[in-house]
Amino acid sequence: MATHDNLKEAFAGESQANRKYLAFAKKADADGFPQVAKLFRAAAEAETVHAHAHLRAMGGIKSTEQNLQEAVEGESYEFKSMYPPFLQEAQQEKNKQAEISFKFALDVEEIHHDLYQKALTSVKAGSDLPEKKIYICEICGNTVYDEAPEKCPICNAPRAKFKEVK
Repeated sequence: MATHDNLKEAFAGESQANRKYLAFAKKADADGFPQVAKLFRAAAEAETVHAHAHLRAMGGIKSTEQNLQEAVEGESYEFKSMYPPFLQEAQQEKNKQAEISFKFALDVEEIHHDLYQKALTSVKAGSDLPEKKIYICEICGNTVYDEAPEKCPICNAPRAKFKEVK
C-alpha cells in the first residue's frame, strides 16, 4: 500500500512541476530568454513522462469510458464541493486575485463536467464525438466547440484570447 501512496504523491508532484515549468517558460519567453524557456519546456515534458509512468503504474489509466466517468466525477467535485468554499474564503480575506482565479475555475469546471458527460454518453453508445474544432480561453480556460465567441462569457476576454486545441 505504501508504494501506491508513493505513486500518487509522485504523480501529483510531477504533474505540478509540469504546469509550473510551463508557466516559467512563458515568463522566460516574455522576459526575452528563449533558450531558458526552451529548457523549461523540455523539463516540463520530461515531468509529463514521469507523471504518465506513475499513473500507469498505479493502474490509473483505464478504458475511455471509465476515464470519462472519472473525469465527470472529478469535475463535479471541483465545481460543487471544492471551489465554492475556496471562493468564499478568498472573498472573506479580500484576496481579489484568488477570488477571480477560483471563480473562473469554478465556472469552467462546470462546463468541463457537461462536456465530459456528453462525451461519456456518446462513448457508451459506441460513438466518438462529432468532429469539431475546440477552443480554450487563455484567460479563464473556458472551453467551446466550433468557434470562439466574440467575448468569453466567463471572463469577457476577446476572441483573440481563444486558441484552437489541436
